[in-house]
Amino acid sequence: MLLDGKVAVITGGATGLGRCHALELARHGARVVVNDIGAARDGSGRDESAARAVCEEIRALGGEAIPHFGDAADWNDSKALIDLAHATWGDVNVVVCNAGFLRDAILFNMSEADFDAVIRVHLKGHFCAMRHATAYWRERAKSGGAVYGRLISTSSESAFFAPPGQPNYSAAKAGIISLTMGAAQLMQKYGVTANVIMPRARTRMNDTGPLAAIFKKPEDGFDTFAPENVSPLVGWLASPLAANVSGHVFVVWAKDVTVATRPKLDTKFQSADVWTVESLQQQLGPHFEKLQPVQDGFTVPAM
Repeated sequence: MLLDGKVAVITGGATGLGRCHALELARHGARVVVNDIGAARDGSGRDESAARAVCEEIRALGGEAIPHFGDAADWNDSKALIDLAHATWGDVNVVVCNAGFLRDAILFNMSEADFDAVIRVHLKGHFCAMRHATAYWRERAKSGGAVYGRLISTSSESAFFAPPGQPNYSAAKAGIISLTMGAAQLMQKYGVTANVIMPRARTRMNDTGPLAAIFKKPEDGFDTFAPENVSPLVGWLASPLAANVSGHVFVVWAKDVTVATRPKLDTKFQSADVWTVESLQQQLGPHFEKLQPVQDGFTVPAM
């Protein structure tokens, strides 16, 4: 019972990955607030039944859980979510940001509304929860209270690969990494950790459309993209075992966990004089002649 007595908040906790995270944390003893507005794949509509059902699953396991139906990307709803956890169980210890939806389109076909909506639910949804949780932990530390804090953000490899049909989603997921890395540095002195997971898993966002065949559950054998494969990493990051793990990005799926390298500077070019177009071409031209433009998310050597 690594999380016995701890209080966890999960946004988008009613289905898919969120539901699996909620059950995983509850199995380890956490009390869980399941936040979910019950929206469809594109963010439309509301349905409270799924969040209530997850709470019933947790109670059936002998755990404690309550639902919250606020909008994770709304400032006041997000504050109310953190307040609810504290008012119910006296503390907030683990915040897993998972809420999101898709509205895919090629860049030159994407509407302003679809860009704004996806940036809002993913990036602002992370910001709101992290902002209110970190403020709570800071105030608790200032008042002399013990602080146990874990922030777990959900990004995507789309932040690396930047699919041309997801300019909103990939941009939001890249922003989540930077937001979480900043939180990790800020909150280190309070003993709070912040990490990012990039799951490859079957969710409502990929169970239809062009990727559905890839993520489809097999009729038998190991289910490579089962969301349950991801949740043990969330449980580990939330636990005391990962007290010194902060500011990292994890790609997780199937039976694999890959720790990503932080972005870093690469090849440096220097000039004895102020750069000119000609001197830039003299130094940079030969370097890029060896490379092709970006393809499928990578800069690859020329053939």
